[in-house]
Amino acid sequence: MQSSKRILVAPLNWGLGHATRCIPIIQALLDHGHQPFIASDGVALSLLQKEFPGLPSFELPSYKITYAEKGKNFKIKMIWDSPKVLKAMAKEKKAVKQLVKEHGLDGIISDNRLGAFYKKVPCVFITHQLNVLSGNTTWMSSKAHQKIIKKFNACWVPDVKDKPNLTGKLGHLKKSKLNIKYLGPLSRFEKTNDSILYDLMVLLSGPEPQRTFLEEKLLSELLGFEGNILFVKGKIEESQTKEELHTSNGSILLYNFMQSRELQTALNQSAKVLCRSGYTTVMDLAKLEKKAFFIPTPGQYEQEYLAKRLEKHGLVPYNIQENFVLEDLNRMDEFEGLTQFESEVDYEDLFSVFFSIVNENSDPIPSSLST
Repeated sequence: MQSSKRILVAPLNWGLGHATRCIPIIQALLDHGHQPFIASDGVALSLLQKEFPGLPSFELPSYKITYAEKGKNFKIKMIWDSPKVLKAMAKEKKAVKQLVKEHGLDGIISDNRLGAFYKKVPCVFITHQLNVLSGNTTWMSSKAHQKIIKKFNACWVPDVKDKPNLTGKLGHLKKSKLNIKYLGPLSRFEKTNDSILYDLMVLLSGPEPQRTFLEEKLLSELLGFEGNILFVKGKIEESQTKEELHTSNGSILLYNFMQSRELQTALNQSAKVLCRSGYTTVMDLAKLEKKAFFIPTPGQYEQEYLAKRLEKHGLVPYNIQENFVLEDLNRMDEFEGLTQFESEVDYEDLFSVFFSIVNENSDPIPSSLST
C-alpha cells in the first residue's frame, strides 16, 4: 500500500468553477488516505473552507482578476491587467515554496494557478483549456499556456479523450508532448430521483461586475415567468440569506449561496436551469442530465465557444446577455439537454504522480518572473 502524502490543492479564484471542481479531487485524496491542504484566495478559498472546515487552508496572493464592464473590452482589460497578474504569480511562487517547506508538502495540484508550483515536489496542472481562445491572438495565448503547462509533471483534463466530448478544441490537441491524462467530466454532484419543486433554477457565478449585471437583468426579466423559481446568486458571504419574492404568476426564492449538498438537492429538484456556460457548470449539468439555457459571460471567448458548440449540437440553447429576454427560455423544449459521460476515474493511478521522481531543473514560471 502506498504511503500517505501531503498534497496542496490550489484553485484559481476566477468565479467559483475552479474551486468547485476541486471538491471531488480533495474528497478523493481523503478517501485514498492522503492529507489535502487548501490554498487560494477570495471566494474560491471561502467556498472550500466552508466545504472542508477541518482541513488546513492558506491564502495565496490574489490575481485581482475582474471583467471589463463591457464585453468588447474584455481582451484589452486582460492585457492591461497582465503586469499585475505576472507580479501576483511571482509572489504566489514564493508563497507556495514557503508552504511546501513549512508543512512538508509532498506535491501540488494547481487548477489554473500558474505560480502554484515548486520544482522539488511533483506538480500537477488541472485545465480544460489546452487551447486558450482569445480571438485573433488564440495561437499565441495557447502556445504560452502550453509552455507553462509543460513545466508540470502532469496535466489533468476534466473531459473524455475521444469524441463525443464536452470541450471540443478547448481540451484536445492534435499533437502534443504534454503528459496529459483525461479524467472524464468532474462533478461534485450525484443525480437523484427527487421530486421536482422548481420550474426553473437560476445559478449565477463569476467575477464582478458581470455577475451583478446578470443578476439585475434576470430579476427584472423573470418577474413575468409562470411558475416557481429558485435563484442562487453565487455570492459567497459569511452566512446564508434567504428571501422570497411573489410574482403575479408564481414566486422567486432567493439565496445568496448554497453549499454542495444543498445545491445538489436544489438542482435535482429543478426542471430546468438558467446559468452561465462556464465549463464546470456544463460538467455539473451533464452529470445531473439537465435541460438548460446558457448566457455566456460577455467577452469570455471560452464560454461563448462552449455555448455556441452545445447549441450547434442540439443540446442547450443560448443567447448573449445584452439580448436575453424571458421568451428565450421557451427554446429549451426544442433541445435535448445534457447527458452524462460514463467514466471511471482511477485515482490511485492519478495520484501515483506524487510518488515519482522530480526534475529539479524544471521551472514553471518564465525566466522574467524568477526571483
